[in-house]
Amino acid sequence: MISELGLELPPAPKPMGVYKPVLICGNLLYISGTGPFKNDGSLIKGKVGGNLTLEEGKFAARQAGLAMLSLIKANIGDLNRIRRIVKTLGMVNSTPEFEQHPAVINGFSELMAEVFGPDNGIGVRSAVGMFLPSGIAVEIEAVFELKS
Repeated sequence: MISELGLELPPAPKPMGVYKPVLICGNLLYISGTGPFKNDGSLIKGKVGGNLTLEEGKFAARQAGLAMLSLIKANIGDLNRIRRIVKTLGMVNSTPEFEQHPAVINGFSELMAEVFGPDNGIGVRSAVGMFLPSGIAVEIEAVFELKS
């Protein structure tokens, strides 16, 4: 699925605190907040509306999505076990004046639609601005439905 789309997954991120990065409850797969990891394992840092443009923020959201897919694959083995994305919470490290948080998180949502299709790759979503740990550009958490 990933290689057919010409996508490269970064290394699966390790927990940066006391929490589970992935948790299965019934047929739902919960993914803890995931940052924008580059393929070399480093993080994309900065404030959207400050030292990062909207397009750079959108790219960071896409990278967070690729890191999340890597995390899922490392923990459940196969992305084909995913039926659909259910819920996304996208957090954008932005200046107080920046107001286009949903446009930034579109980088993540467009990737999920590319990977899981236009129906199953799009779920409900919130996108908000805030200060994020370590100065990362975005952090995204999600809930997926697993196939029976």
